[in-house]
Amino acid sequence: MADEKEIQAATGPVDEPPDHHKAMDKVINNARLATEKEHKMSLWQGLKLYPKAVFWSILISTCIAMEGYDLCLLSNFYGFPQFNRKYGEQLPDGTYQVPAHWQAGLSNGANVGEIIGLFINGYVSERFGYRYTVMTCLTLIIAFTAIFFTAQNVVHLQVAEILCGIPWGVFQTLTITYASEVCPVALRGYLTTYVNFCWGLGQTIGVGVIKSMLPRDDEWAYRIPYALQWMWPVPLLIGIFLAPESPWWLVRKGRMEEAKKALLRLTSLDRETDFDADETIAMMVHTTALEEKITAGASYLDCFRGTDLRRTEIVCMAWAIQNLSGNAFSGYSTYFLQQAGLDPARSYDFAIAQYGINMGGVFGAWFLMTCGLGRRTLYLGGLCGLCAMLFIMGFLGLVPEEHRQQAALATGAIMLVWALFYQLTVGTVCFSLVAELSTRRLQIKTVVLGRNLYNVVGIICSVLSPYMLNPGAWNWSNYTGFFWAGICFCCIIYTYFRLPEPKGRSFAELDLLFEKGVSARKFASTDVNVFAERVEDTTAFQRYEEAVEYGEQRRERFSGKV
Repeated sequence: MADEKEIQAATGPVDEPPDHHKAMDKVINNARLATEKEHKMSLWQGLKLYPKAVFWSILISTCIAMEGYDLCLLSNFYGFPQFNRKYGEQLPDGTYQVPAHWQAGLSNGANVGEIIGLFINGYVSERFGYRYTVMTCLTLIIAFTAIFFTAQNVVHLQVAEILCGIPWGVFQTLTITYASEVCPVALRGYLTTYVNFCWGLGQTIGVGVIKSMLPRDDEWAYRIPYALQWMWPVPLLIGIFLAPESPWWLVRKGRMEEAKKALLRLTSLDRETDFDADETIAMMVHTTALEEKITAGASYLDCFRGTDLRRTEIVCMAWAIQNLSGNAFSGYSTYFLQQAGLDPARSYDFAIAQYGINMGGVFGAWFLMTCGLGRRTLYLGGLCGLCAMLFIMGFLGLVPEEHRQQAALATGAIMLVWALFYQLTVGTVCFSLVAELSTRRLQIKTVVLGRNLYNVVGIICSVLSPYMLNPGAWNWSNYTGFFWAGICFCCIIYTYFRLPEPKGRSFAELDLLFEKGVSARKFASTDVNVFAERVEDTTAFQRYEEAVEYGEQRRERFSGKV
């Protein structure tokens, strides 16, 4: 009888499905079940199943409040008499102002630092994980705040803005990616947009602290607000040390057993949604393998290749439009209102109301999303409203000089309505869009590129805005509204043709919609079947199978069956 090896050599290999194909089929089946459960999950079910994920996401997102607090201090200090006397120059009328070129330089110092921090984050967080990256940045904030507190001139402030900008840049993207990865589809829009609430929280505290310092006439009027930056990092450090790592990041690193442990730390024991950790991990494995098939690599260059080029473009523009729609202009609200004719105390009252609206607007946006309005609808409709109000602000500049005080109050009121519209739509929804429209594999880098374009546009706006508003420069006052209204109208056109609707889609479904080149206006109505795609790379599937077997063995030993 011929040897078995000779027979196989003559007839070819036995046609038997390899073990890794069985593992693949099992993962795909589990992933399908997990995806179906996520699609059926209601908001209330998501809250009951993932309460710990909500808590940890809120905690890490609170890091953004530090950036909102300091940047609010900086822009509102330009209308602060004590700050201007220390760091400004005397004008011919006897008042003090920080020169327009230094106003632009200080604001841009933070933007430059953030750009550096964002690029660093693209490499560091993907290599060392989200938790350790955030903890390192919080430690740096503690050290760099000392420069603000002891600054003797604008050069010292400039150095502090650049250095603090580095960890702020990390917070800008890492908080959003963590929120999008630790929660199901039902919660994703809410937890990613909560980041915008943290901006408003930091800004409201900042302007409230400045207003409380107005009666003081010494250096502590501006040093105390800077010193209060130390109140944030230590409690956040302790909380983030105890937080679980992102299961998606652990899956990408092939650490399946740790990913499952992290997932269980994010969920409760509630069984109303028939939750199965192995199925959810399988969905992450399947999505990761699908993205590895679609995307050749995981570098910054890969963000500009194939279907990812379109995704990178949309994420970048979604974030840049925040500044281009007039947000950079509104950041100088107290300074603008003072130039329009309001006294400092009343201008800060308007600013507090504006930043309070920034927080309340997030909850309003949540309500609108709960009512069924999609991200695209809110974003596009919001831009239309913002454009109209910017034109109104511009026309108020035509009011005669004798009615300047009334025009200034009307301008302040319009700015409050503008802030409400912005936070209900563009300001809040953008955070959900950038988190959903990038692939998991390239998410950090795509969001980094988007936020960096936001910062580059912010630098340009920070150069222009002081000159537009400063009485010693162009002194456009209300006419600045015409400029931003024209830019906002261009943003409306772009959004209509290019921004897709990600509402209710799993990450794998979004991957396929982009791969098939579906038009932005047809995203919501196009059906896709992610499980009809065959994934050839089986490494992740094999790791998943090994992790599941290992977990079953441990459970059997623990229960005394072995």
